[in-house]
Amino acid sequence: MKRTELESKLESLLFFVGDMILSNKLCELCEADEHDVHSAIFNLNSAYEYDDSGIRIVEVEKGYQMCTVPKNTEVILKYKQRPAKKLLTQTLLETLAIIAYSQPITKPQIEDIRGVRSEHAVSKLLEYNLIEEAGRLNVVGRPVLFGTTAEFLRHFGFTNLMQLPILKEELIEILRKEVQKEVNYIAER
Repeated sequence: MKRTELESKLESLLFFVGDMILSNKLCELCEADEHDVHSAIFNLNSAYEYDDSGIRIVEVEKGYQMCTVPKNTEVILKYKQRPAKKLLTQTLLETLAIIAYSQPITKPQIEDIRGVRSEHAVSKLLEYNLIEEAGRLNVVGRPVLFGTTAEFLRHFGFTNLMQLPILKEELIEILRKEVQKEVNYIAER
């Protein structure tokens, strides 16, 4: 199948960058509208699948990224000679879940919910690029707010945060109260 000019441009850009590119940026760079970009990516993925290719273009948040197919993980790992996924301990998963469902959230708020210090967990999640600074809380001391990253979405197979499993309403209310209590406490200092 012969590639269209738009498909060729998109394929080159996504391959060269190697990371997620926002959909509106792809439109701007390729001088195409969003529908045409989406259709071209669909066509590329269809061709990749038909050819049993080792790559796919995946939608991540509001953009696209070229990735390898899961069935080739073993050969990639042989080349990289290290584990494919970061070791996420129970502590890291718990901290990550709190951030994912409560973002943006400060470290003191995370620690208040967990009941223990979380400095190491937050540092590891930052190192793994699963969370990032999402701003600062507008109170005395201006603590850092944390949120999840596009890598978090890729790691867990989500396109966006709306795909996170729904928490029970009671748990959401407990988290909301804990976060609000901490915000009020910080604001009163």
